[in-house]
Amino acid sequence: MMAQTQEASSHARRLKAAVGAALLAGLLITALVSQEPLRAYLILLTGALPEIGWSAEQGWQLHRMVRFGTVIEDAVTLTFLGLAVALPFRARQFSLGADGQMFLAALAAAATSLFWLRTGAPAWMLLPAAACAAIMTGFAWGLLPGLLKLRCGANEMVTSLMLNLIAVQFYRLAVADWMADPSAGYQVTPLLPEPAVFSTLLEHTNVTTLLFAVPLAVAAAALLLKRTTLGYEIRVTGSAPAFALQAGLPVGRAMVLSIAAGGAFAALAGLHISNGLLKRLPVDLNPGLGYDGLLVALLARNEPRAIPWAALFYAYLRTGAQAMERGTDVSRETVLVIQALIILFVVADRLLPARWTGSRT
Repeated sequence: MMAQTQEASSHARRLKAAVGAALLAGLLITALVSQEPLRAYLILLTGALPEIGWSAEQGWQLHRMVRFGTVIEDAVTLTFLGLAVALPFRARQFSLGADGQMFLAALAAAATSLFWLRTGAPAWMLLPAAACAAIMTGFAWGLLPGLLKLRCGANEMVTSLMLNLIAVQFYRLAVADWMADPSAGYQVTPLLPEPAVFSTLLEHTNVTTLLFAVPLAVAAAALLLKRTTLGYEIRVTGSAPAFALQAGLPVGRAMVLSIAAGGAFAALAGLHISNGLLKRLPVDLNPGLGYDGLLVALLARNEPRAIPWAALFYAYLRTGAQAMERGTDVSRETVLVIQALIILFVVADRLLPARWTGSRT
């Protein structure tokens, strides 16, 4: 217990030193390229926060809520994607398939939402049915790279990347040819029916009631890893694969189900996009969010309970960087460099010299 406490304290010191060094490095870069470096950097650090204003006519009011809502919206999506990446990583499976799992899950949720009421089923069952369709789709698509590795010895990084391409192209085919709204003027599905859409929590934003699923998903992932037989198998397979084999643990099952379980969490991100944020699916939905989930998992060191905070940090930093780009003389390329540098320092805090952090390890 004492060793764990010392390790946690050492990690906290390293993290504080890394954040401080990252902020200082970002300020120095801003000073080199901006005529108003302090103002520009302040916008980066505070641009994502709401602003309190007062007027004699309307009294106290909150402004920039749309921007703050964007932080929450992105953090919800990134939390689910971070969990989708972290679970396979805990079994030492480097699956990069969260993008494809998310796309197909969003498609399954939207298709269920559009066609469910035509069956005459009760409207109150529509949203649970869409969620079940998304989760089952993400889980099934996550099984494929694990099975290919188990049965054929195929590398999961390669297969998951190739499956991403298949999933994205199938998504575009389905939206453009099978589900397109002919009256929309561009390639997009019809608006989802009202019973299939998550209720909004913050006015003028797309922050929905799916926000309440975030702590439930985190708790489910933590309980899976810490309190179940499968979680034990996943952890031992990842930390000591040779021991797991000698102990007779079902390493193959742990490997396959860790990736599939990650697909189920990626499916929640797809459900959030289709039935929460967009309320319909465009054909040009940009891929790449799955790789942001990878970054979030690295920031959280694959610890489920830390993933929401890592997702919030990344979403906050990204929104602040956009505000910095739009409101100052700092170019987009420089903003991306500063953003990447801050994240790199935080991820690589163990590379800092021990004398900076007070650690003896």
